[in-house]
Amino acid sequence: MVEELVVASAAGAARPTSGLGRRSSPLRLSEVSEGLEERVPMPIGEFARVLGGGVVPGSVVLIGGDPGIGKSTLLLQVALVMGRQIPVLYVSGEESERQLKMRATRLLGGNQQGASKKGATVTFPDALYLVTETNLEIILEHVAAIKPQLLVVDSIQTTYLAEMESSAGSVSQVRECASRLRELAKSSDVSAFLIGHVTKEGAIAGPRVLEHIVDTVLYLEGDRFQSYRLLRSVKNRFGATSEVGVFEMAERGMIEVPNPSEAFLAERMINAPGSAIAVTMEGTRPLLVEIQGLTSPTSFGNPRRTTNGVDFNRLLLITAVLTRRVGVHLGEQDIFVNVVGGLMVDEPAADLAVAAAITSSARNIPVRADTALIGEVGLSGELRMVGQMPTRLREAANLGFKTAIVPKRMRRGEPWPEGIQVIEARSLHQALDQALLVEK
Repeated sequence: MVEELVVASAAGAARPTSGLGRRSSPLRLSEVSEGLEERVPMPIGEFARVLGGGVVPGSVVLIGGDPGIGKSTLLLQVALVMGRQIPVLYVSGEESERQLKMRATRLLGGNQQGASKKGATVTFPDALYLVTETNLEIILEHVAAIKPQLLVVDSIQTTYLAEMESSAGSVSQVRECASRLRELAKSSDVSAFLIGHVTKEGAIAGPRVLEHIVDTVLYLEGDRFQSYRLLRSVKNRFGATSEVGVFEMAERGMIEVPNPSEAFLAERMINAPGSAIAVTMEGTRPLLVEIQGLTSPTSFGNPRRTTNGVDFNRLLLITAVLTRRVGVHLGEQDIFVNVVGGLMVDEPAADLAVAAAITSSARNIPVRADTALIGEVGLSGELRMVGQMPTRLREAANLGFKTAIVPKRMRRGEPWPEGIQVIEARSLHQALDQALLVEK
């Protein structure tokens, strides 16, 4: 329950005009101008990929994530890069100007040769302005004076309107401040990036009112004990949703990972039992990830099922199918499944790789090292086709995989990509016979 104070307006007070800062007037659809807004190019390729190709003028982008995951660092990098092209205003309600400059010096020092050495100078962008302010009216005055094309607000929960009696961070304050910033963006073509805090459940605090106000919602995800960070798009009015950009947290900030599949497989142990390669889709990008499975005789009455990066209910389904349809006895075995690299795999295309990793560990037989496994497992033990199969196979071939085991096609479509041998299997039993490295 959240208390909201309602202040009665004075009699005869003028009501605000339309939400975009100007008086509305109906237009015929044919009368609306067809001018296409050109995106402002962003040199950070992974960030531009998630946005849909660049920054759209007048857009409002919300970035959420756990504390310490790198939201402020990433947006400061964006401000430093974009400040060399267009005017940028970075508003911080949580750090001082000196703290921001120290971080900017560290970020630039790691990107320039010799800049990290003692006595070396760092060149800052001339069009980047910093201000520490939480009062939204004063922030809007700064925007009117500087006229930036890019505005960064860190964070929306620390911003408040003095005319409202509720404290900063409350639902009414967050909603009203975000609405004012949206009006500013739409009326003056200022691109606004807002940082939002998250709750214990991982949702952006607000509760979800912020996600309806803004144009794009991005989540910065990652394991605190892993160096990789995933910038995921869950809402985008100007591009594809579920798009993902991959970064690595380093001393000089967020470093782009242009080939994440190669990074996820870099430390893989070849021909180790309990390891299988799955090809998952993150938006339009195929990713190859290593799925590890381990079975061990249980020491308790009920065997445990533990997952990291895989849906728990999906593991229970695959375990039941292996027991009843394939004959792998797992009733007295503890089962552990892990996705290497801290990635969360939600789609059922990884079912076959999970089943192969578990079976490989239970029988102590390795999966073929040059084989990728793609397919959904049904309750009858059959394999079902998944979407964008040619794209997945091309990515596997580019990384040197010689063989791919996929579900049998019921209808003939485009031919399989060249450079990789495709083995079609109708059932899970057939796929496992082809995947496990058994001497004939």
